[in-house]
Amino acid sequence: MIRSPKLVVSLLTLGLMAAGPALAKDRLAFSGGPDGGTFQYFSNGIATRLSKDLSDVEVSNMASAGSLENLRRVNSGDADFGIVYSGDVYLGKNGKLTKDENKYENCYALAYLYGAPAHLLTVEGTGITKVADLKGKRVAVGGAGSGAASAAQRYFTQLGLWDEMKVEYLGYSQAASALGDKLIDAMWVFAGYPNSSVIQAAASNKIVMLNLVEPAKEAGFFDAYPFYTELTIPKGTYQGVDYDISSFQDSALWVAGKHVKPELVSAALGDIFSTEGLAYMVKVKSTAKEMSVAGALSGIVTPVHPGAAMFWKEHGLSLNDAQMVK
Repeated sequence: MIRSPKLVVSLLTLGLMAAGPALAKDRLAFSGGPDGGTFQYFSNGIATRLSKDLSDVEVSNMASAGSLENLRRVNSGDADFGIVYSGDVYLGKNGKLTKDENKYENCYALAYLYGAPAHLLTVEGTGITKVADLKGKRVAVGGAGSGAASAAQRYFTQLGLWDEMKVEYLGYSQAASALGDKLIDAMWVFAGYPNSSVIQAAASNKIVMLNLVEPAKEAGFFDAYPFYTELTIPKGTYQGVDYDISSFQDSALWVAGKHVKPELVSAALGDIFSTEGLAYMVKVKSTAKEMSVAGALSGIVTPVHPGAAMFWKEHGLSLNDAQMVK
């Protein structure tokens, strides 16, 4: 029997309608970072696991320039999840990003992933023993437009030193070589420890690392930038540095758009922050050893997504006033 085209279309439509609910999935985009970068390891790892473990969710990983692009994508809805530094979330929410007065209020924090601490080092013989000694010195602060350079500018401006130093925009590896060749007097690194470029500098020079917290407190740095948190880089982390270093860090956060359903956020956190999920993330990138349920709200000074708030409260955590959605 030959069926008419209209009948065939009708039967196909009925079949698709019947199958639709069973096949429907939430298709989400996760904005990560440049290939080979820590952001991209985390975003790809989370996206892959969620797609495998949550039957009604498919998450695709997106390459990105990094934190600021992720903030803008998530805020606009071009991405559903992303990784953004706590500082960028805070400044973006308040319209205080450099050369960008837009307010990014639709990007909500989900959880702390890992910290990026500041390193400030020189070599013996420069006469530099404290941060104030950098006045008039040549200081490498990271590449132009980098997160490291932005953090350096905030820090040294608050201390009244930014315009008193000879700032050099050099990448970490280039700066380590320049430090050894005495082309610069000090270098700034804003990354997890141990950092390969600091290791490089310490391999051929007797390095001196400067304590950053005391001058920061005296200058009101932590009041001006509440997203930075104190930490200690333990002695022995770098060759020849047999003393603890008082420093501070920004926090890499898993974020989601306001538009993402609370129950989906809760399910995603439940999968990744399970015992199995955390073990999986450490295999993806060892930096993930910092992730934990107990520390999930660390470094967050902006509103937490309602789905995340519900999830963390169920797991015994309390949100402070800054983390509550108003």
